[in-house]
Amino acid sequence: MKNRIKVLRAERDWSQADLADRLGVSRQTINAIETEKYDPSLPLAFKIADIFQQRIEDIFMPDQNA
Repeated sequence: MKNRIKVLRAERDWSQADLADRLGVSRQTINAIETEKYDPSLPLAFKIADIFQQRIEDIFMPDQNA
């Protein structure tokens, strides 16, 4: 699944660790989501959307090649 988390983090000048702390997950989890190696659970996706004040579908997009 494609996502815009890295861009949204950069707009706020947050590190992966900053975002991880806000979400209550590890920095490695953020890295895995950003590099598309891990798809977040639905509750985590909602938390991410809430933190960035965006809709889930504006952050996560289906991978057309999958």
